[in-house]
Amino acid sequence: MTEKIGVLGKKTSPRTDVERVVVTPLPTVYGEFRAYGYVDHERGDEQVALVYGELGAEGVLARLHSECLTGDAFGSRHCECGDQLAAAMRSVAAAGSGVVVYLRGHEGRGIGLLAKLRAMALQAEGLDTVEANLALGLPVDARDYGVAARILGDLGVRSVRLMSNNPRKREALVRHGIEVAEQVPLLIPPCESNITYLRTKRERLDHHLPHLDALAHLTS
Repeated sequence: MTEKIGVLGKKTSPRTDVERVVVTPLPTVYGEFRAYGYVDHERGDEQVALVYGELGAEGVLARLHSECLTGDAFGSRHCECGDQLAAAMRSVAAAGSGVVVYLRGHEGRGIGLLAKLRAMALQAEGLDTVEANLALGLPVDARDYGVAARILGDLGVRSVRLMSNNPRKREALVRHGIEVAEQVPLLIPPCESNITYLRTKRERLDHHLPHLDALAHLTS
Protein backbone atom coordinates (compact mmCIF):
# COMPACT_ATOMS: atom_id res chain seq x y z
CA MET A 1 0.00 0.00 0.00
CA THR A 2 1.43 3.39 -0.96
CA GLU A 3 1.35 6.30 1.40
CA LYS A 4 2.21 9.95 1.39
CA ILE A 5 4.15 11.34 4.33
CA GLY A 6 3.96 15.07 4.83
CA VAL A 7 1.91 17.89 6.24
CA LEU A 8 -1.33 16.49 4.85
CA GLY A 9 -0.48 12.91 3.96
CA LYS A 10 -4.03 12.35 2.70
CA LYS A 11 -5.17 9.30 0.86
CA THR A 12 -7.06 9.82 -2.37
CA SER A 13 -9.48 6.94 -1.70
CA PRO A 14 -13.13 7.78 -0.88
CA ARG A 15 -14.00 8.61 2.70
CA THR A 16 -15.04 5.72 4.91
CA ASP A 17 -16.21 5.65 8.53
CA VAL A 18 -12.54 5.49 9.57
CA GLU A 19 -10.48 7.75 7.34
CA ARG A 20 -6.69 8.04 7.24
CA VAL A 21 -5.86 11.75 7.01
CA VAL A 22 -2.12 12.07 7.77
CA VAL A 23 1.11 10.12 8.07
CA THR A 24 4.17 11.72 9.64
CA PRO A 25 7.51 10.62 11.07
CA LEU A 26 7.47 10.52 14.88
CA PRO A 27 10.86 10.21 16.56
CA THR A 28 10.47 8.89 20.11
CA VAL A 29 12.71 7.75 22.94
CA TYR A 30 11.94 4.19 21.77
CA GLY A 31 12.88 4.75 18.13
CA GLU A 32 11.67 6.29 14.89
CA PHE A 33 7.97 5.58 14.46
CA ARG A 34 5.48 6.80 11.89
CA ALA A 35 2.23 8.24 13.22
CA TYR A 36 -0.86 7.46 11.14
CA GLY A 37 -3.70 9.80 12.02
CA TYR A 38 -7.32 8.76 11.50
CA VAL A 39 -10.75 10.26 11.97
CA ASP A 40 -13.51 7.95 13.16
CA HIS A 41 -16.47 9.64 11.47
CA GLU A 42 -18.94 7.36 13.21
CA ARG A 43 -17.92 8.28 16.77
CA GLY A 44 -16.14 11.58 16.16
CA ASP A 45 -12.86 10.43 17.71
CA GLU A 46 -9.39 11.16 16.35
CA GLN A 47 -7.20 8.05 16.44
CA VAL A 48 -3.53 7.29 15.91
CA ALA A 49 -1.51 4.22 15.02
CA LEU A 50 2.22 4.24 15.72
CA VAL A 51 4.00 2.08 13.16
CA TYR A 52 7.59 0.91 13.43
CA GLY A 53 9.42 -0.57 10.46
CA GLU A 54 7.67 -2.18 7.52
CA LEU A 55 4.50 -4.06 8.34
CA GLY A 56 3.67 -7.35 6.69
CA ALA A 57 0.18 -8.76 6.45
CA GLU A 58 0.58 -11.74 8.79
CA GLY A 59 1.73 -12.12 12.39
CA VAL A 60 2.32 -8.40 12.98
CA LEU A 61 3.34 -7.56 16.55
CA ALA A 62 0.56 -5.25 17.73
CA ARG A 63 -0.77 -3.51 20.79
CA LEU A 64 -4.28 -2.03 21.04
CA HIS A 65 -3.79 0.50 23.82
CA SER A 66 -6.80 2.10 25.47
CA GLU A 67 -6.34 5.78 26.20
CA CYS A 68 -5.49 6.39 29.88
CA LEU A 69 -4.62 10.01 30.64
CA THR A 70 -3.82 9.33 34.29
CA GLY A 71 -1.50 6.43 33.54
CA ASP A 72 -0.05 7.38 30.15
CA ALA A 73 0.57 11.09 30.84
CA PHE A 74 0.57 11.52 34.62
CA GLY A 75 2.36 8.32 35.62
CA SER A 76 -0.46 7.09 37.86
CA ARG A 77 0.35 3.97 39.89
CA HIS A 78 -3.33 3.15 40.23
CA CYS A 79 -3.04 1.13 37.01
CA GLU A 80 -0.27 -0.30 34.83
CA CYS A 81 -1.32 1.48 31.63
CA GLY A 82 1.61 3.86 31.23
CA ASP A 83 4.13 1.07 31.77
CA GLN A 84 2.27 -1.15 29.30
CA LEU A 85 2.37 1.56 26.62
CA ALA A 86 6.10 2.05 27.13
CA ALA A 87 6.73 -1.71 27.11
CA ALA A 88 4.73 -2.14 23.90
CA MET A 89 6.65 0.60 22.10
CA ARG A 90 9.95 -0.86 23.26
CA SER A 91 8.86 -4.31 22.10
CA VAL A 92 7.90 -3.31 18.56
CA ALA A 93 11.11 -1.32 18.20
CA ALA A 94 13.17 -4.28 19.43
CA ALA A 95 11.31 -6.60 17.05
CA GLY A 96 12.09 -4.33 14.10
CA SER A 97 8.46 -3.82 13.12
CA GLY A 98 5.02 -3.57 14.66
CA VAL A 99 2.17 -1.24 15.48
CA VAL A 100 0.65 0.36 18.55
CA VAL A 101 -2.93 1.49 17.95
CA TYR A 102 -3.72 4.16 20.53
CA LEU A 103 -7.48 4.10 21.07
CA ARG A 104 -9.02 7.37 22.12
CA GLY A 105 -12.51 7.23 23.61
CA HIS A 106 -11.47 4.22 25.70
CA GLU A 107 -10.70 6.16 28.88
CA GLY A 108 -11.78 4.20 31.96
CA ARG A 109 -12.74 1.16 29.84
CA GLY A 110 -14.93 3.47 27.80
CA ILE A 111 -16.77 5.46 30.49
CA GLY A 112 -14.78 8.69 30.08
CA LEU A 113 -12.27 10.62 32.15
CA LEU A 114 -14.50 12.22 34.79
CA ALA A 115 -16.49 9.03 35.31
CA LYS A 116 -13.21 7.17 35.71
CA LEU A 117 -12.07 9.64 38.36
CA ARG A 118 -15.36 9.16 40.19
CA ALA A 119 -14.88 5.41 40.00
CA MET A 120 -11.36 5.80 41.37
CA ALA A 121 -12.76 7.80 44.30
CA LEU A 122 -15.14 4.93 45.06
CA GLN A 123 -12.25 2.49 44.86
CA ALA A 124 -10.39 4.58 47.43
CA GLU A 125 -13.39 3.99 49.71
CA GLY A 126 -13.17 0.22 49.29
CA LEU A 127 -15.03 -0.78 46.11
CA ASP A 128 -13.19 -2.68 43.40
CA THR A 129 -13.02 -1.40 39.82
CA VAL A 130 -16.02 -3.46 38.70
CA GLU A 131 -18.17 -2.51 41.70
CA ALA A 132 -17.27 1.17 41.27
CA ASN A 133 -18.48 1.33 37.67
CA LEU A 134 -21.70 -0.47 38.55
CA ALA A 135 -22.29 1.81 41.56
CA LEU A 136 -22.18 4.76 39.16
CA GLY A 137 -24.72 3.06 36.89
CA LEU A 138 -22.10 2.57 34.19
CA PRO A 139 -21.01 -0.50 32.21
CA VAL A 140 -18.04 -2.48 33.45
CA ASP A 141 -16.42 -2.29 30.01
CA ALA A 142 -17.88 -0.19 27.20
CA ARG A 143 -14.95 -0.38 24.79
CA ASP A 144 -15.44 -1.19 21.12
CA TYR A 145 -12.51 -2.47 19.04
CA GLY A 146 -14.12 -2.13 15.63
CA VAL A 147 -12.14 1.03 14.86
CA ALA A 148 -8.89 -0.75 15.78
CA ALA A 149 -9.70 -3.57 13.37
CA ARG A 150 -10.46 -1.08 10.58
CA ILE A 151 -7.19 0.76 11.23
CA LEU A 152 -5.26 -2.51 11.07
CA GLY A 153 -7.06 -3.35 7.85
CA ASP A 154 -6.12 0.02 6.38
CA LEU A 155 -2.48 -0.76 7.23
CA GLY A 156 -2.76 -4.02 5.34
CA VAL A 157 -2.62 -6.19 8.46
CA ARG A 158 -4.61 -9.42 8.40
CA SER A 159 -3.26 -11.19 11.49
CA VAL A 160 -1.45 -10.05 14.62
CA ARG A 161 0.61 -11.21 17.52
CA LEU A 162 -1.42 -9.32 20.08
CA MET A 163 0.32 -7.84 23.11
CA SER A 164 -2.42 -8.11 25.71
CA ASN A 165 -3.45 -9.96 28.86
CA ASN A 166 -7.13 -9.49 28.06
CA PRO A 167 -8.84 -12.39 26.23
CA ARG A 168 -11.83 -10.18 25.40
CA LYS A 169 -9.59 -7.97 23.28
CA ARG A 170 -8.53 -11.00 21.28
CA GLU A 171 -12.14 -12.12 20.86
CA ALA A 172 -13.18 -8.65 19.71
CA LEU A 173 -10.50 -8.49 17.02
CA VAL A 174 -11.45 -11.90 15.70
CA ARG A 175 -15.11 -10.85 15.54
CA HIS A 176 -14.06 -7.86 13.46
CA GLY A 177 -12.09 -9.95 10.97
CA ILE A 178 -8.50 -9.71 12.26
CA GLU A 179 -6.87 -13.04 13.03
CA VAL A 180 -4.91 -13.31 16.28
CA ALA A 181 -2.04 -15.70 15.62
CA GLU A 182 -0.71 -15.38 19.16
CA GLN A 183 -1.51 -13.53 22.37
CA VAL A 184 1.73 -12.14 23.81
CA PRO A 185 1.70 -11.41 27.57
CA LEU A 186 2.39 -7.83 28.59
CA LEU A 187 3.08 -8.29 32.30
CA ILE A 188 4.12 -5.31 34.42
CA PRO A 189 5.43 -5.79 37.97
CA PRO A 190 2.70 -4.57 40.33
CA CYS A 191 3.06 -2.28 43.31
CA GLU A 192 1.06 -1.73 46.49
CA SER A 193 -1.03 0.96 44.79
CA ASN A 194 -2.33 -1.26 42.00
CA ILE A 195 -2.21 -4.85 43.26
CA THR A 196 -5.91 -4.89 44.26
CA TYR A 197 -6.87 -3.40 40.89
CA LEU A 198 -4.84 -6.03 39.05
CA ARG A 199 -6.26 -8.87 41.09
CA THR A 200 -9.76 -7.64 40.27
CA LYS A 201 -8.87 -7.59 36.58
CA ARG A 202 -7.75 -11.20 36.86
CA GLU A 203 -10.59 -12.49 39.03
CA ARG A 204 -13.52 -10.56 37.58
CA LEU A 205 -12.44 -9.54 34.08
CA ASP A 206 -10.54 -12.73 33.14
CA HIS A 207 -7.19 -11.06 32.46
CA HIS A 208 -4.30 -13.52 32.30
CA LEU A 209 -1.95 -12.28 35.04
CA PRO A 210 -0.02 -15.31 36.34
CA HIS A 211 2.75 -13.18 37.80
CA LEU A 212 0.40 -12.09 40.62
CA ASP A 213 0.58 -15.55 42.19
CA ALA A 214 3.99 -14.83 43.69
CA LEU A 215 2.91 -11.53 45.24
CA ALA A 216 0.57 -12.52 48.06
CA HIS A 217 2.49 -10.22 50.40
CA LEU A 218 1.34 -7.10 48.56
CA THR A 219 -1.87 -5.42 49.70
CA SER A 220 -3.62 -2.29 48.51
